[in-house]
Amino acid sequence: MSTETINRNLPFRMIAKTLFGLEEILSKELADLGAGKLKIMNRSVEFYGDKQLLYKANLWCRTATRILKPMASFKAANENELYHKVSNIEWGKYLDIEQTFAIDAVITKSQFTNSLYVAQKTKDAIVDQFRRTSGRRPSVELNNPDIRINVYIFKNECRLAIDSSGEALFKRGYRRKTGKAPLNEVLAAGIVMLSEWDKKSSFVDAMCGSGTIVIEAALLARNIAPGLTRKQFGFMNWPDYDQQMFDSICKKARGVVIPELNFEIFAADLREAAVYDSQDNAKEAGVVENISFKHCAIKDLIPPEFPGVLIINPPYGERISINEIEELYHSIGDAFKSNFTGYDAFIFTGNLDAAKKIGLRTSRRIQLYNGSIECRLLKFEMYSGSRK
Repeated sequence: MSTETINRNLPFRMIAKTLFGLEEILSKELADLGAGKLKIMNRSVEFYGDKQLLYKANLWCRTATRILKPMASFKAANENELYHKVSNIEWGKYLDIEQTFAIDAVITKSQFTNSLYVAQKTKDAIVDQFRRTSGRRPSVELNNPDIRINVYIFKNECRLAIDSSGEALFKRGYRRKTGKAPLNEVLAAGIVMLSEWDKKSSFVDAMCGSGTIVIEAALLARNIAPGLTRKQFGFMNWPDYDQQMFDSICKKARGVVIPELNFEIFAADLREAAVYDSQDNAKEAGVVENISFKHCAIKDLIPPEFPGVLIINPPYGERISINEIEELYHSIGDAFKSNFTGYDAFIFTGNLDAAKKIGLRTSRRIQLYNGSIECRLLKFEMYSGSRK
């Protein structure tokens, strides 16, 4: 069994989890923060750094869902071997008896078939060790634990990591109101970054819903670390938590915020309630003054002057008829042509058949997922005059 170093002065291995299709973006974010030995994997990026980098990654990474610190890896052919090898880890280094904890288990192509059972056996091994050494045991808390342990089993290879993020990093803390199908904040930020928007020209979401896309665009443009609105991270409950170091990192992050923007970010929606919700969320995020809101349909929207980027996330058709969804997408294509000349226009959708009704040629197609729904980010270059 191999165990990871916990020496605070040495670079150690970390895993940043993300969503499918955002791995390259996340790798660049980590590199910009000073991460070393970057390795892109499926829905994750491996990297090396120190405690300060771990704190920065949680605070700054817009496309990470969690930052994990690996603690042990071993082979386990059955539940008894899993229990035995988890028992060999010195859990007092990671968890105090007065703290609560939870186990998140993920299984892939393994003889283990039940992730809940794996989590249960891991939990048993941990509490039994505490009982043997002290006669007491820490408590399990599923919703808001002090310490969260991640167990990943691929075939018979078991990897344990301690979760430095706590709640998933897409929970920025600003979104108090949501629509029927809101975009995850990490996905929204990833879409904005995949658009290659220059953060200097106009930005529009003409179907803003609860405002996640425009809020993430404004946070990016003003260089506001997405974690600044969060009150709690998992690493704050670790034995070696350095509050002075983290306070210093947060102070520096606040010091590099761009106070004003000299271009327009525009949010509009056909539903008046959605416009109010997105305004309230933007206020919570501290960017409401940087976004102009309008209650109107996309066909009636007069956008800021080009050049600019338009990103919309229209309905996929789960709640409306085929004819209605096709008519909607056809009207989107008409609006692109009539209103958004000179823009790079993007549609994020999980309905590829309806997307054909837009009637425009795509210049880029990026595969992503919204939860379990396979989606595409489609780019349309709305040239002024001929392309030539």
